Amino acid sequence: MSDLRDRAIQIYDAFTHEHRDRRTLLREMATLAGSVAAAEVLIAGIAASPAAAAIIDPADPRLVTRKGSYDIGPGKSMTGYFAAPRDARGAGAVMVIHENRGLTPHIEDVARRVALGGFYAVAPDFLSDQGGTPADENAARDLIGKANYDAVIASAIGTIARLKTRENGNGKAGIIGFCWGGALVNRVAVAAGDALSAGVAYYGPAPAPEEAAKVQAPLLLHYAGKDTRVAATGGPWTEALKAAGKDVTAYTYEGVDHAFNNDTSKERYNEAAAALAWERTIAFLHSHIDG
Repeated sequence: MSDLRDRAIQIYDAFTHEHRDRRTLLREMATLAGSVAAAEVLIAGIAASPAAAAIIDPADPRLVTRKGSYDIGPGKSMTGYFAAPRDARGAGAVMVIHENRGLTPHIEDVARRVALGGFYAVAPDFLSDQGGTPADENAARDLIGKANYDAVIASAIGTIARLKTRENGNGKAGIIGFCWGGALVNRVAVAAGDALSAGVAYYGPAPAPEEAAKVQAPLLLHYAGKDTRVAATGGPWTEALKAAGKDVTAYTYEGVDHAFNNDTSKERYNEAAAALAWERTIAFLHSHIDG
């Protein structure tokens, strides 16, 4: 069963990250599982569930939350989800970057977790220019694949600039991203220079090692032991950062899958690894964007 599960996750990852069509996914899963019905059960267990309960209640009285637009430059705005402690005066800011499904309820939940960690959090919708994140996650992935990546990076840097000038803030801004968002963390770190205070990437494919010299922000990188696709770029990236004298800490969580932090995916989520990575993440962010 373990081998079947691992192979099923590999097939699903190929679908989500290589933009295969659903018919191919269903055919390969049915071959693996023995029937279309069994394939659908496998897919449901691996895919993120929109119906999964939030860890932090959106109405949590400790927080102030809202969703709306914000300006990132002349004539340029984005939609985002905001979460902050009731008293966020003097708090550092953190941008939460979504996976390739866009700004989902799960990512809004992660933003609330960041806020409970003591930060002013915003989770931008990087599909804002394309009408916003659709409810259909496959449609969202298609839109992510068509996004202008240079424009996405520019929007992220614009958000950082906005966060650093936030009234009652402390002038510091970090970022945290997952999967597609983890990849974006690395690329923003390359492009933003000293404008970025700190970055945390969860299982994000990395840039070319030659780009490491451009990074100025401290980085915390989380990798999944079974995630060979991302490890192929993550290892060389980490070594290049170290060789360039950059402030980088990388952890590999053995025996877990890509997206192990996503508690809405029954088969991928690993509670122990997620809790440890989160503890390290919040401590890292406090060490670099407090005061």
